[in-house]
Amino acid sequence: MANRLINETSPYLLQHAHNPVDWYPWGAEALRRAKAEDKPILLSVGYSACHWCHVMERESFEDAATAALMNNFFINIKVDREERPDIDTIYMAAVQAMTRRGGWPMTVFLTPEGAPFYGGTYFPPEPRHGLPSFQQVLTSVAEAYRERRDEVLQSAEQLSTHLNEMMQLEIPQVTIGTRLLHQAAQQQMSQFDQRFGGYGAAPKFPQVMALELVLRHWRRTGDESALQQVEHTLRSMAKGGIYDQLGGGFARYSVDAYWLVPHFEKMLYDNALLARIYTEVYQATGDAFYRQIAEETIDYVLRDMTSAQGGFFAAEDADSEGEEGRFYVWTPAQIRATLSADDAEIAMRYWDVTERGNFEGQNILNVPRPLEVVAQEFNLHPETLQERLERIRSQLLAARGQRVRPGRDEKILATWNGLMLRALAFAARVFDRADYRQAAVRNAEFLLHNLSRDGQLYRSFKDGKVTARAFLEDYANLADGLLALYEATFDLRWITAARDLADTITSAFWDAERRTFYDTAADHEQLVTRPRDIYDNATPAGNSVAVDVLLRLGLLLERPDYGQYAQTVLEDLSGGMAQLPGAFGRLLAALDFALAEPREVAIIGQPDAADTQALAQAVFTPYVPNKVVAGSAPNNSAASTLIPLLAERPLRDGKATAYVCIRHACQAPTNDPAEVQAQLQA
Repeated sequence: MANRLINETSPYLLQHAHNPVDWYPWGAEALRRAKAEDKPILLSVGYSACHWCHVMERESFEDAATAALMNNFFINIKVDREERPDIDTIYMAAVQAMTRRGGWPMTVFLTPEGAPFYGGTYFPPEPRHGLPSFQQVLTSVAEAYRERRDEVLQSAEQLSTHLNEMMQLEIPQVTIGTRLLHQAAQQQMSQFDQRFGGYGAAPKFPQVMALELVLRHWRRTGDESALQQVEHTLRSMAKGGIYDQLGGGFARYSVDAYWLVPHFEKMLYDNALLARIYTEVYQATGDAFYRQIAEETIDYVLRDMTSAQGGFFAAEDADSEGEEGRFYVWTPAQIRATLSADDAEIAMRYWDVTERGNFEGQNILNVPRPLEVVAQEFNLHPETLQERLERIRSQLLAARGQRVRPGRDEKILATWNGLMLRALAFAARVFDRADYRQAAVRNAEFLLHNLSRDGQLYRSFKDGKVTARAFLEDYANLADGLLALYEATFDLRWITAARDLADTITSAFWDAERRTFYDTAADHEQLVTRPRDIYDNATPAGNSVAVDVLLRLGLLLERPDYGQYAQTVLEDLSGGMAQLPGAFGRLLAALDFALAEPREVAIIGQPDAADTQALAQAVFTPYVPNKVVAGSAPNNSAASTLIPLLAERPLRDGKATAYVCIRHACQAPTNDPAEVQAQLQA
C-alpha cells in the first residue's frame, strides 16, 4: 500500500512511496500533526542517486518491524535534498555540530516546532563499527522525548541557537587585492597530489572551483607550475575510472587517491562544471585532448541526460540491478564475447582489463598507459590504433546499452540546468559548434517557459509540475547560463532575462543589515533559521555565483548598483577567501575579475555573416577569463540602448568590426581576428 509520497514528483520520494513507513513530504500537514499529537519528527534526507540511501531503505525503511517503531513514535518526513537545499543546509549543519561528520542519508530528530535535538547519517540494521542499530536509535530517542523532555528541549534550544549563530557568522575582513589572490592560489597549490593530481587525499573529488582558481593564477602570473597542476589533474581524471571511458561523462568522485574506483553515480552538476574547465584548459593550451573530453562529456549529457523538451535531468544512479557499478564494469569474457579476438586483446590491453580485475573481481575501464606504448606493443601506428579504438569503443558502448541501465532522476533543477547551460553555451562559442548552440537555446527556452510562473522562478520541474520556489543558487546559476548564452548568440532576450533574474536577486535575497545574500527569499517559508551557505561544496555557493554574475552584468549594462552589491560581498567574505581558499574558489574567480580591469569587447556586424563569426571566434579562442562580450548588427538601437558598450560603434571599411576596451577606453577598431586576439592579450 502506498504512503503519501505517491503524490510527489521527486524520484527520490517516489522510491519510498511503497515503504511501510507512514512518510509525509515536508509541509504544513506533517508539522501540524506533530504538534497535535506531541510527537517528535523523524526527518530523513537523501537523494535519488545516493547508494547508501538505497541501502538504508532496503535494510530499515522496508522492514516492517522498523517501520512500526517509526510510525508509533514519530511523525516521519522524507525530503529530497536536491529539491529542498534550505532544509538540507540547516539540518546538515545541526548533524555536523552534533557528530562532527555529515553525509547522506541524513537522519535528524526534531521537536514538533522543527528544532533539531539528535541526528546522524546512516544507521545500520544491527550494531556494527561502533554504530547502534537504527531500531536502538529509534527506541532511545523516543524514550528520551517521553521521559527526559527537559533535556531534549534544552538540547534543541542550544542547537537552534548554534544554527542561528552559524548563519549570522561574521568573518573578519582582510584587504582585498592581488596579494589575496596570490596567497589563496599558493595555499591551494600546496595541497596538490604530485603523483596522481588533485588536491588532498582519498576520496578524491574533482574540486573544479579550486582548479579554476589555480588556472586563473597561471593566467595572471605566468606561473607554469599552476598550469601543470591543472593539466596533470585533468589528464589523470580523464584516464581514470572516474571517467566513463565508453560513454563519456564523469562519476561523482573516486574512492581512492588515483581516480580509479568511482562512486558510480553521475550528477549533472559535475559534468557541467567539468565540461567547462576542460574547455577552458583547451583554450589555455590548444591541446585537442581537452576538447575531446569536454565534447564527450557534453555529448553524454545531450544523449543520456536530456529530456525531449530540452531540459537536463539531474542524475544517474550508482546502482543497477541492486549492485553498485554493475552497468559499467567488464570481465574479459564479456569483452571477448563482444569483439573479435584481435580487437578484444587490444581493448583489454588499452583499458586495463584482466582476469583478476580491479573492482570486486571485475574491471573498471581505465587507461593506465599512453596510447603510443600500447600501439608499439601491437606494432601499430598510433593513429591507426586510435581509429581502431574508436570502432571498438562504439561496439562496447552498444553492447553495454543492452544492459539494465542505472535509474535516472528525471527532475529538472533550475540551478543545475543553469550550470549546464553555461558550459554548453561556452563550448558552443569556443568550439564553434552550431549543434551545441541550438541545444543551449532549446534548454533556455524550456527553462524560462516551464520553471517560471507568474514572475516566480521555481526550483524543480517534473511531469509537468513545478516544485519549491527557487533559491539564490537557482537565480544566480540560471542568470549565469543565460549570460553565457547571450555571448554565444548575441540575442538580446537572453541578457534581458539574466537582468530580470539579477534584479530579483538584489531585491528578494539581499539583507542590507547583514550585507549579504541569503539562500532563501525574504518571503520564503519560515524555518528554524534562515539559511546562508557561503561555501563552495560540490557546486559553487549561490553568493559567489551571484557576485560573479552581478559584476559581469554590471559592466555590460552599466549598472553600478550591481557592482556595489558584488563589492560589498567581496569585502564581507574577504577573510574567508584568505583562510579557506578551497571553499571560496568561485568567489576568488569573481575577485580576479573585479581586480583585472576586464576586457570589454563589442563586435558589430551581421550576426550570421562569416566576418562577424570570425571575430567572435577569435575572441573566444584564447583563455581570457576576465572579459565581457557583446555584439549586434550595425545601428541596432535596441541593443545599444540595453548595452551601452554597443552604442556609437560604426563598421570599419564596411566590414564586421571589433572594439576591445578597458574601462570604456577602446583600442583601435579592427576587422582582423589576429589583431583582436593581440589586443585582448596585451
